[in-house]
Amino acid sequence: MRRTARLLTGTALAAAAAGALAAPAHGVPAGSLEVYPSSVAPGAQVTVNTAACGDEGTADGDATAVGAGRFALAPSTHEREEIGQFRVPPSAQPGTYEIVATCAESGRRVTGDLVVTLTSGSQQVYPRGSVKTGIGGALGPDPVQTAAGVAALAVAAAGGTWLLHRRARGDGI
Repeated sequence: MRRTARLLTGTALAAAAAGALAAPAHGVPAGSLEVYPSSVAPGAQVTVNTAACGDEGTADGDATAVGAGRFALAPSTHEREEIGQFRVPPSAQPGTYEIVATCAESGRRVTGDLVVTLTSGSQQVYPRGSVKTGIGGALGPDPVQTAAGVAALAVAAAGGTWLLHRRARGDGI
Protein backbone atom coordinates (compact mmCIF):
# COMPACT_ATOMS: atom_id res chain seq x y z
CA MET A 1 0.00 0.00 0.00
CA ARG A 2 2.79 2.42 0.90
CA ARG A 3 4.65 1.56 -2.28
CA THR A 4 1.59 2.44 -4.40
CA ALA A 5 1.14 5.72 -2.52
CA ARG A 6 4.80 6.62 -3.07
CA LEU A 7 4.55 5.75 -6.74
CA LEU A 8 1.43 7.91 -7.20
CA THR A 9 2.96 10.80 -5.23
CA GLY A 10 6.16 10.63 -7.27
CA THR A 11 4.21 10.58 -10.54
CA ALA A 12 2.11 13.57 -9.46
CA LEU A 13 5.22 15.54 -8.48
CA ALA A 14 6.93 14.71 -11.78
CA ALA A 15 3.88 15.86 -13.76
CA ALA A 16 3.69 19.09 -11.77
CA ALA A 17 7.39 19.79 -12.34
CA ALA A 18 7.06 19.15 -16.07
CA GLY A 19 4.11 21.55 -16.24
CA ALA A 20 6.05 24.22 -14.38
CA LEU A 21 9.02 23.88 -16.73
CA ALA A 22 6.82 24.20 -19.81
CA ALA A 23 5.29 27.53 -18.65
CA PRO A 24 6.88 30.78 -19.88
CA ALA A 25 9.18 32.50 -17.41
CA HIS A 26 7.44 35.90 -17.44
CA GLY A 27 3.88 34.61 -16.95
CA VAL A 28 2.48 35.54 -20.39
CA PRO A 29 1.48 32.63 -22.62
CA ALA A 30 3.84 32.28 -25.58
CA GLY A 31 2.26 33.63 -28.74
CA SER A 32 -0.17 36.00 -27.06
CA LEU A 33 -0.55 39.77 -26.97
CA GLU A 34 -0.11 41.29 -23.53
CA VAL A 35 -2.26 44.39 -22.95
CA TYR A 36 -1.26 46.71 -20.10
CA PRO A 37 -3.23 47.92 -18.30
CA SER A 38 -5.87 45.39 -19.23
CA SER A 39 -8.69 47.57 -17.82
CA VAL A 40 -8.80 51.31 -18.61
CA ALA A 41 -11.10 54.31 -18.72
CA PRO A 42 -11.69 56.18 -22.00
CA GLY A 43 -8.78 58.49 -22.84
CA ALA A 44 -6.10 56.25 -21.26
CA GLN A 45 -2.80 55.19 -22.82
CA VAL A 46 -2.40 51.43 -23.44
CA THR A 47 0.82 49.49 -24.05
CA VAL A 48 0.88 46.12 -25.83
CA ASN A 49 3.75 43.71 -26.28
CA THR A 50 4.34 40.26 -27.71
CA ALA A 51 7.11 37.76 -28.24
CA ALA A 52 5.16 35.91 -30.92
CA CYS A 53 7.01 37.48 -33.86
CA GLY A 54 10.44 36.29 -32.70
CA ASP A 55 13.38 37.90 -34.47
CA GLU A 56 11.22 39.58 -37.14
CA GLY A 57 11.39 42.89 -35.31
CA THR A 58 8.10 44.62 -36.19
CA ALA A 59 4.38 44.03 -36.13
CA ASP A 60 1.26 45.97 -37.09
CA GLY A 61 -1.26 46.61 -34.31
CA ASP A 62 -4.99 47.03 -34.78
CA ALA A 63 -7.14 48.69 -32.10
CA THR A 64 -9.99 49.72 -34.42
CA ALA A 65 -12.42 47.62 -32.35
CA VAL A 66 -12.14 50.21 -29.56
CA GLY A 67 -11.88 53.11 -32.03
CA ALA A 68 -8.14 53.77 -31.64
CA GLY A 69 -7.11 52.73 -35.15
CA ARG A 70 -3.85 51.13 -36.20
CA PHE A 71 -0.46 51.41 -34.46
CA ALA A 72 3.03 49.99 -34.91
CA LEU A 73 4.92 47.56 -32.70
CA ALA A 74 8.72 47.86 -32.75
CA PRO A 75 11.53 45.90 -31.05
CA SER A 76 11.75 46.60 -27.34
CA THR A 77 14.62 46.41 -24.87
CA HIS A 78 13.38 42.93 -23.87
CA GLU A 79 14.94 40.27 -26.03
CA ARG A 80 12.71 39.10 -28.90
CA GLU A 81 9.70 41.25 -27.93
CA GLU A 82 7.85 43.92 -29.86
CA ILE A 83 6.08 46.78 -28.09
CA GLY A 84 3.55 49.41 -29.18
CA GLN A 85 1.17 51.99 -27.70
CA PHE A 86 -2.17 53.56 -28.50
CA ARG A 87 -4.66 55.84 -26.74
CA VAL A 88 -8.25 54.76 -26.09
CA PRO A 89 -10.51 57.50 -27.48
CA PRO A 90 -12.59 59.49 -24.95
CA SER A 91 -15.73 58.41 -26.84
CA ALA A 92 -15.07 54.66 -26.24
CA GLN A 93 -18.00 52.78 -24.74
CA PRO A 94 -17.57 50.35 -21.80
CA GLY A 95 -16.96 46.75 -22.85
CA THR A 96 -14.33 44.17 -23.79
CA TYR A 97 -12.44 44.74 -27.04
CA GLU A 98 -10.05 42.49 -28.98
CA ILE A 99 -6.68 44.07 -29.80
CA VAL A 100 -4.76 42.40 -32.65
CA ALA A 101 -1.10 42.37 -33.70
CA THR A 102 0.10 40.88 -36.99
CA CYS A 103 3.78 39.97 -37.42
CA ALA A 104 5.31 41.77 -40.41
CA GLU A 105 7.24 38.83 -41.88
CA SER A 106 5.20 35.72 -41.12
CA GLY A 107 1.72 37.26 -40.97
CA ARG A 108 1.15 35.51 -37.62
CA ARG A 109 -1.80 37.04 -35.79
CA VAL A 110 -1.97 37.32 -31.97
CA THR A 111 -4.75 38.84 -29.88
CA GLY A 112 -5.35 40.23 -26.41
CA ASP A 113 -8.36 41.67 -24.60
CA LEU A 114 -8.82 45.24 -23.41
CA VAL A 115 -11.62 46.09 -20.96
CA VAL A 116 -12.92 49.67 -21.10
CA THR A 117 -14.71 50.81 -17.93
CA LEU A 118 -16.43 54.03 -16.92
CA THR A 119 -13.76 54.85 -14.35
CA SER A 120 -10.16 53.88 -13.86
CA GLY A 121 -8.87 51.88 -10.92
CA SER A 122 -11.09 51.16 -7.94
CA GLN A 123 -12.92 54.47 -8.01
CA GLN A 124 -16.59 53.87 -7.14
CA VAL A 125 -19.36 55.82 -8.90
CA TYR A 126 -22.33 56.71 -6.69
CA PRO A 127 -25.68 57.94 -7.99
CA ARG A 128 -26.62 61.56 -7.29
CA GLY A 129 -29.85 63.52 -7.50
CA SER A 130 -33.47 62.54 -7.13
CA VAL A 131 -35.81 60.28 -9.03
CA LYS A 132 -38.41 62.09 -11.13
CA THR A 133 -41.57 60.01 -10.60
CA GLY A 134 -44.20 62.71 -11.09
CA ILE A 135 -45.88 62.05 -7.73
CA GLY A 136 -44.15 64.64 -5.58
CA GLY A 137 -42.77 64.56 -2.08
CA ALA A 138 -44.56 63.41 1.07
CA LEU A 139 -43.95 66.69 2.84
CA GLY A 140 -44.55 69.45 0.30
CA PRO A 141 -43.65 73.09 0.68
CA ASP A 142 -47.17 73.99 1.90
CA PRO A 143 -47.50 73.37 5.70
CA VAL A 144 -51.31 73.84 5.60
CA GLN A 145 -51.76 70.94 3.17
CA THR A 146 -49.39 68.81 5.21
CA ALA A 147 -51.37 69.51 8.42
CA ALA A 148 -54.68 68.74 6.64
CA GLY A 149 -53.29 65.41 5.40
CA VAL A 150 -52.08 64.43 8.87
CA ALA A 151 -55.46 65.37 10.39
CA ALA A 152 -57.35 63.28 7.79
CA LEU A 153 -55.17 60.26 8.57
CA ALA A 154 -55.75 60.71 12.32
CA VAL A 155 -59.55 60.86 11.85
CA ALA A 156 -59.50 57.75 9.66
CA ALA A 157 -57.40 55.83 12.20
CA ALA A 158 -59.66 56.86 15.09
CA GLY A 159 -62.81 55.93 13.15
CA GLY A 160 -61.41 52.53 12.17
CA THR A 161 -60.42 51.80 15.76
CA TRP A 162 -63.92 52.77 17.01
CA LEU A 163 -65.62 50.50 14.41
CA LEU A 164 -63.37 47.53 15.28
CA HIS A 165 -64.07 48.07 19.00
CA ARG A 166 -67.86 48.06 18.44
CA ARG A 167 -67.68 44.92 16.33
CA ALA A 168 -65.61 43.13 18.98
CA ARG A 169 -68.24 44.00 21.63
CA GLY A 170 -71.02 42.66 19.41
CA ASP A 171 -72.86 46.00 18.96
CA GLY A 172 -72.75 45.70 15.18
CA ILE A 173 -72.18 48.57 12.86
